[in-house]
Amino acid sequence: MTPLARNPKFARIAAPLMVGVLVIVVWHALVTLLKVPQYLVPGPVSVARTLVTDWGLLSSSLLVTLKITFLAFACAVVLGTTIAFLFVQSRWIEVSFFPYAVLMQVTPVVAIAPLIIIWVKNPTIALTICATLVALFPIISNTTLGLRSVNPGLLSLFRMNRATRMQTLLRLRIPSALPYFFGGLRISSGLALIGAVVAEFVAGTGGTGAGLAYQILQAGFQLNIPRLFAALLLITVTGVLLFALMVWLSRLFLGTWHDSEMVQEG
Repeated sequence: MTPLARNPKFARIAAPLMVGVLVIVVWHALVTLLKVPQYLVPGPVSVARTLVTDWGLLSSSLLVTLKITFLAFACAVVLGTTIAFLFVQSRWIEVSFFPYAVLMQVTPVVAIAPLIIIWVKNPTIALTICATLVALFPIISNTTLGLRSVNPGLLSLFRMNRATRMQTLLRLRIPSALPYFFGGLRISSGLALIGAVVAEFVAGTGGTGAGLAYQILQAGFQLNIPRLFAALLLITVTGVLLFALMVWLSRLFLGTWHDSEMVQEG
């Protein structure tokens, strides 16, 4: 038995890292052997060098993008769970308003972002609203599904014991919905980052409030492709770390009692 097979936890970390190293090596080899110009595709060494030399500029822009992302994610969680609790209280409420949640999801944010930016004068609030709209639907959909996906036998048991609506919600529906809720968090966290970047692209805000999207635009205009790749790398790493954070939270809350996380540990 190989070391990776004997240690599944180590394998989950080592295997993706080996693939990443392989991709970087192949990338560097192709760029070097084919003599690709830097203004088309820079090599990984050039991107790493740019990441170090331009760290002051890129890190400040990263903080701006992270601020919008976390604000939007927090708003999406609060609004999404509140709406899901309202939906589960009445089928009429869910049937009446759920189609509008779907409509909000399928409407491209690039189509409504200019209107929001015009209506809302504060750039941070406007960008947060745009990103929230992108990240909201997975929370609503997954949490509503979870609150309704209760064991019929347990629900009948609660009714036989004359449990109140609040007792059923707190002791049955919410515990049953937690795996779905954390699944929604994994999707929504990434969408909040995507929404923040797309909103920054549309807004084109510069100066001290410039996010990574603005740095990508400026780097493209100036043909500073290594900086463009460095900004893209920061966005990608941020998305991976957000997903990893949501996975950790899921294992923290579900790891000791829910089958999905307990199976993964084995």
